[in-house]
Amino acid sequence: MKIDQLLRQRQNRRSFLNRSTVGIGSLALSSVLEPWRVAGASLPDNLGYYRMGSATARAKRVIYLCMAGGPSHLETLDYKPRLAEMDGQPMPESFTKGQPIAQLQGQELKCLGPQHEFRHFGQSGQHLCSLFPNIGGIADDICIVRSFHTEQINHDPAHTFLNTGTSISGRPSMGSWLWYGLGNDSENLPGFVVLTSLGRGGQGQPISSRQWHSGFLPGNYQGVQFNASGDPVHYVKSPSGVTLADQRRLVSAVNALNRKLDEVVDDQEIATRIQQNELAFRMQTSVPELMDISDEPQHIRELYGTEGGDGSFASNCLLARRLAERGVRFIHLYHRSWDHHGGIKKNMGVTAKEVDQASAALVADLKQRGMLDDTLVIWGGEFGRTPMAQGSGRDHHIRGFSLWMAGGGIRGGTHYGETDELGYKAVVDPFHVHDLHATMLHLFGVDHKRLTYRYQGRDFRLTDVHGRVVHRILS
Repeated sequence: MKIDQLLRQRQNRRSFLNRSTVGIGSLALSSVLEPWRVAGASLPDNLGYYRMGSATARAKRVIYLCMAGGPSHLETLDYKPRLAEMDGQPMPESFTKGQPIAQLQGQELKCLGPQHEFRHFGQSGQHLCSLFPNIGGIADDICIVRSFHTEQINHDPAHTFLNTGTSISGRPSMGSWLWYGLGNDSENLPGFVVLTSLGRGGQGQPISSRQWHSGFLPGNYQGVQFNASGDPVHYVKSPSGVTLADQRRLVSAVNALNRKLDEVVDDQEIATRIQQNELAFRMQTSVPELMDISDEPQHIRELYGTEGGDGSFASNCLLARRLAERGVRFIHLYHRSWDHHGGIKKNMGVTAKEVDQASAALVADLKQRGMLDDTLVIWGGEFGRTPMAQGSGRDHHIRGFSLWMAGGGIRGGTHYGETDELGYKAVVDPFHVHDLHATMLHLFGVDHKRLTYRYQGRDFRLTDVHGRVVHRILS
């Protein structure tokens, strides 16, 4: 019996109804909602579903530098002289009464003043902690947001909310949304790549792989984690004695069988499997070339402070630039070293040194290559830290903290929003996670209300039913 006859015997009731009784009405609806389905083809992952707004788009790609663990805004980007004056004094109850506090609930709350000095940097006079002299060196290129706030007070839910716009696990991450909506400018690499590093200056909270999952979007939009040292992805090298020509024949044969099956059962995930097989084959040549930084001049390695391949944040920043050059749409770096419940004065110095040089180097390198104008760089954590002491550290804090952005249409040398005099709550121009997502999509020429996906009878979007574009931070 021929293979296609065997496959047709596997046709189930759902696929039969889908291919027959739904008929012309389904075809007409698809031509409006999913025009690429009319041709009977899956959406190529390098072609975005929308491809809209190209005339107004400022950004082509995102590099998100996630300071995982929650960096204290009070020792990074938001100096509070009044908090310094109240060091060791009781925290006024008017600030905290009835508010969620992660691990300080029911304890006596005392103010903890800023543990390091702040300085003014650049012609713009941006006010930053003195622990970040290199980021201070790019002060005129960054916009500091001091009124960021979120809704989840523990690490994993806070990452989930920051990445997906909801605390409900299983929704698509922002990288997957962007890849789905705008496609990928690289034919040989995924549109969404994740790199992680572990520092020495604080507790390294684990990051779950579902933080870069595609959720209910097709599986080919899931982020791909690259190992920061060793083989970047498993099985990227062919087994001994197997040539690329052998691999090509195998992939072609497997995909031919998958296409036969897809003709029968019409399963979107089979199309995903075909695309992923093809991408995996192309990555066998593109990934080793990406990871080999021997072609980088010595002055570039010195700029970042790395010789590469050591799994450090600096090495990952250099790889991020190389990924951006190759057309990857969303590049997400996690540095796990910011959970400073204790010893914040000493540990902030360690962690700041791990990220300061490379963060600034990335922006400077993109700028000198003419790439900063269309590359959006975002630096910040899932939440901030309390103005109240937790011994010699600070607890989790969601009501007001800071981040900075550069490039991709962001107005450099500026700041936006304010927290109150103690750094507890965003009180001037609050900037919500949904606002960040809406503004990011706007920079890509995408209306966040239009980037939707139909699932379980509802049109979902990254910003849910919220979000506003913050035009004042745009150039």
